[in-house]
Amino acid sequence: MCGIWALFGSDECLSVQCISAMKISHRGPDAFRLENVNGFTNCYFGFHRLAIVDQLYGMQPLRVKKFPFLWLCYNGEIYNHHALQKQFGFDCQTEMDGEVLLHLYERFGIQKMASLLDGVFAFVLLDTANRKVFVGRDTYGVRPLFKLLTDDGLLAMSSEAKGLTEITSSTASVVPFLPGHFEAFDLKASGKVESVLFDRFHCCTEEPAHSLYDAVQIASGFDEDTVKSNIRLLFENAVRKRLMAQRRIGCLLSGGLDSSLVAATLVKLAKEENLPYPIQTFAIGTEDSPDIIAARKVAVHIGSEHHEVNFTVEEGIQAMKEVISHLETYDITTVRASIGMYLVSKYIREKSDSVVIFSGEGSDELTQGYIYFHKAPSPKAAAEESVRLLKELYLFDNLRADRTTAAHGLELRVPFLDHRFTAYYLSLPEEMRTPKKGVEKHLLRDSFAGLGLIPNDILWRRKEAFSDGLSSVKKSWYTSLQEHLENHVNDDQLEKAPKTFPHLPPRTKEAFHYRQVFEELYPGQAKWLSHYWMPRWTNASDPSARTLDIYKPEKDQ
Repeated sequence: MCGIWALFGSDECLSVQCISAMKISHRGPDAFRLENVNGFTNCYFGFHRLAIVDQLYGMQPLRVKKFPFLWLCYNGEIYNHHALQKQFGFDCQTEMDGEVLLHLYERFGIQKMASLLDGVFAFVLLDTANRKVFVGRDTYGVRPLFKLLTDDGLLAMSSEAKGLTEITSSTASVVPFLPGHFEAFDLKASGKVESVLFDRFHCCTEEPAHSLYDAVQIASGFDEDTVKSNIRLLFENAVRKRLMAQRRIGCLLSGGLDSSLVAATLVKLAKEENLPYPIQTFAIGTEDSPDIIAARKVAVHIGSEHHEVNFTVEEGIQAMKEVISHLETYDITTVRASIGMYLVSKYIREKSDSVVIFSGEGSDELTQGYIYFHKAPSPKAAAEESVRLLKELYLFDNLRADRTTAAHGLELRVPFLDHRFTAYYLSLPEEMRTPKKGVEKHLLRDSFAGLGLIPNDILWRRKEAFSDGLSSVKKSWYTSLQEHLENHVNDDQLEKAPKTFPHLPPRTKEAFHYRQVFEELYPGQAKWLSHYWMPRWTNASDPSARTLDIYKPEKDQ
């Protein structure tokens, strides 16, 4: 997890622009560099480093002697960099996983380079020999990237939108860079650019190009035993490849299916790989929350060094403005879920030495884990909804997971969004992936049944949203928030919301307050959010699963 920032074609004093670059300093607490490109007018790179791999040569922009004309700033991890280096005989100068981008680009060009990367990434690559700038982002947008491009060719890129909002001499919009795509620009003598190509290099439903060079191969056929075996194999491989780190690894553990599978597999592989420390797991919630109780049970079962973070409603509310500042969104469920994740990340940074943090993000979208999937009109509709959710992760759950951890200088790893694992799961017959016997994610659960990897009742525990599970069944976190905010927004304000906020007008006092805070922090930027996250196939007026008529608390099941 690092912060990248780049600027091409600005005539303003660099010291003024440096203020913008420093707005994302929390992403890289270990080192900072701001560098102009020698001999090229108005071209700058900014980099905030969180040192995970190659402590000695890890500063950026990354340059190597073999390609003195290439400058690379990237945020991410390339899990197959050793395999690619061996496959194509690259002579690498550093241990940096990102160096392989330079070799791949020089040999194959930008599109093939991007398609061969197994990992999560956002990059800005400058080729001074050909006067080209290239920008790209991973398939699911696990790593963030924002773009500002003016009509006269000023280009600015940043890991977070806040790094671009005050770029001077600009009236252009700041927009998220679309995941799974790359863009090519011609670089003019003035430092200004012109976009010449914007294209997709990978979609979640496609087998990734890099799978050709993966040592792990799966069996063919869609019979149940083969499918479940392949799911286990690819999932374990997804966790194993993410062990790449020179800092301590930990794991978020809510006690739900997804984080429990990740944590259990991580502990198992850490022992096999002889990591010199026990895996730390972290749970957050109120004292009687379902998540705290379930996570405690899982931690005992897998033998992790477990930490529990108790928080009060007051602490959560107190953190709200700071959380929205980091999130750069006012989406209701994203804000709710982010407060707990922000507080547990703060604890990890202050009270432990874990820096690389595994999590279960992406599973619900991939494996049809949301409770509303029970209402899907057909397997085809459910499959299409799953793909839609995956393509929008960068607006919601991936945004939440990145910002709340990056706020405290942590690096998140999400094995459920592994390219091969997701492509395989999405290739399975639509009927196999639907909820069965009243249980969502039935195929995933059944694939790990009878192995003793996690407790059986956890394996079949019903889905709880993170913002619900960390609070008591008696009184949800969202209910406490709504009660607190009842006095902060009056009925007249809510009635006039469509006029006050014509783009996505809030319909509740809670939503109105989030929007107020957002507008105070980022005035005029409401279109960063295109729509609210809400359940489908139901008349829900609130994103919480606990408001749906099909929700049943654990004790009632």
